[in-house]
Amino acid sequence: MIEVVRPGPLATVQDLGRPGYAHLGVPRSGAADAPSLRLANRLVGNPEGAAGIEFTLGGAVLRFRSPAWISVTGAPLDVRLDGRPHGMNAPVHVPEGGVLHLGAPTRGLRSYLAVRGGLTCEKTLGSRSTDLLSRLGPPPLAPGTRLTFGGTDAPMAVDHAPVPVLPDAPVLRVVPGPRDDWFAPDALSVLTSAPYTVTPTGNRVGVRLEGPALVRAREGELASEGMVTGALQVPPNGNPILFLTDHPTTGGYPVLAVVRTHDLPLAAQLRPGVTVRFRLS
Repeated sequence: MIEVVRPGPLATVQDLGRPGYAHLGVPRSGAADAPSLRLANRLVGNPEGAAGIEFTLGGAVLRFRSPAWISVTGAPLDVRLDGRPHGMNAPVHVPEGGVLHLGAPTRGLRSYLAVRGGLTCEKTLGSRSTDLLSRLGPPPLAPGTRLTFGGTDAPMAVDHAPVPVLPDAPVLRVVPGPRDDWFAPDALSVLTSAPYTVTPTGNRVGVRLEGPALVRAREGELASEGMVTGALQVPPNGNPILFLTDHPTTGGYPVLAVVRTHDLPLAAQLRPGVTVRFRLS
């Protein structure tokens, strides 16, 4: 069992989400940076979709009431077990009573902890993921939360996994959106010609950006229509919102462009204050 001593700014249980329910208004949810969760699970011999913990800006303290194998991946941060430093992207054995401290990331936003056997909280619609928008799944972790985990006989075959460094100036590839005709002819050129700054008001639903305004060519609003993860929805003020995993399944603001699926994990690591560029591909 794991006891949460301090969760940090935001810590939630996440697996790979609950696909297939958008027609019921339920987002997929799941780990915002899915490759990082997949890697954490592989390192401790779990199936890639086992539930772990997603930490936003680190700052957590966990006490292990029973021994466990863990791994920490994603945004790089200081990992200390009983005061001793340990590396990320590698399995770590935690003894009974061990206390794990996670610092703040030096870059990026979200880090992941997998425990061998996977977290075993109750499933909702086939997933253990916390969905902040729909309020499905377990609530965000709080001091005193206790988490149980299972067991597995699967081998642990990797002792360390090298990962690329998160870029200081990320570039996200986009394709034109379904409503690019709602914007001025140069809107895509504006989007891809200057950096946008990540504001502090984003969350797992979406990243709010500030930069050159994306001017509309039409008045009024659309009737609500389906939305996808990675959509760049543009409200009347012209500053785009990049939808992440807990985004609503419908929306009424026009979508100028959509971030390519391969770049969504990088989008999930955008922290407030950084600048991001977009490139048509």
